[in-house]
Amino acid sequence: MRFVLDTEQRDFAASLDALLSAADIPAVVRARAAGDDAPLRALWRRLGDAGVFALAVPGEFGGTGLLPVELVLCCVELGRHGMPGPLAETFAASALLAGTEQAGLLPGVASGQVILSLAADGGQAADPDLADAVLRIGEGKAPLRQSLDPARRVGLPDDAIGISAGPGSSAATELAALATAALALGAGRHLLAATVEYARTRTQFGTPIGGFQAVKHRLADVLLQLDFAEPLLYGAAVALQDAAADTAVAIAAAKAACGEAGYAAARAALQLHGAIGYTDEFDLSLWIRRARVLRNAWGTPSACRRKVLESRDGRDSRQGPRPDRLVR
Repeated sequence: MRFVLDTEQRDFAASLDALLSAADIPAVVRARAAGDDAPLRALWRRLGDAGVFALAVPGEFGGTGLLPVELVLCCVELGRHGMPGPLAETFAASALLAGTEQAGLLPGVASGQVILSLAADGGQAADPDLADAVLRIGEGKAPLRQSLDPARRVGLPDDAIGISAGPGSSAATELAALATAALALGAGRHLLAATVEYARTRTQFGTPIGGFQAVKHRLADVLLQLDFAEPLLYGAAVALQDAAADTAVAIAAAKAACGEAGYAAARAALQLHGAIGYTDEFDLSLWIRRARVLRNAWGTPSACRRKVLESRDGRDSRQGPRPDRLVR
């Protein structure tokens, strides 16, 4: 199957790229890390006006209905620009609210006025302190704590809205994993592009380090991982769109590949930038730390690979990854 984005999808990605490029995302991330959520909420509303959060909201509540391909396209751009906040969780929670007492929140979600978060059974929610409502599948609670990402907190408040486990909740966790995979791929793309540019300008022994074979091979390996992960990501989106029988397995495969590729890009960026890659003042460090978090959120690579292998062995392919590793 040959998958090609149409003109409307490419134009949507270009308009989102322009919006995010003008938003000074590193400043938004640093403000969130310092406890100031106002810049993030303002940008969230702008994304809502652009139709981003309507992509998972049913039409009767002001959304477009679930559009998996467009949602993935959108999340790749959000990840590439380093947008903070519970993005995957808001998309996934939107799919759970229709038909519940909290469905009245959905118009606000579509417009960007309402932020949601979601915790799987036994897991923790991302940024519950930022969310206007937190949904909890199953039981559990956990105190708020800092994540590896400076702009991200994890925890599970006592007032989280309980949702019974079932087909709907399984679909929501799969959507969260798909969106997280797209965010990881986007982050990896940015990390690779920034590292390639740095390798062209950083000189050692009188020549750009990008001319060294070891550097070329390292960057080429990252590019291959990202390029091989991308078809899996969009293939999973098409499977979800078509309600294919192997959707859960396709999403698990995409999550493993995208998470590992984004993390590989982060490791290469850190090592090739040297000591400056560790510094808080260096913008790329924000992507480096986020890639590590996205790798494990909503399914570690090992858990996702196990899910794929179990499906090939004829075992239960819908058994999710360990809940304690769903969000970090």
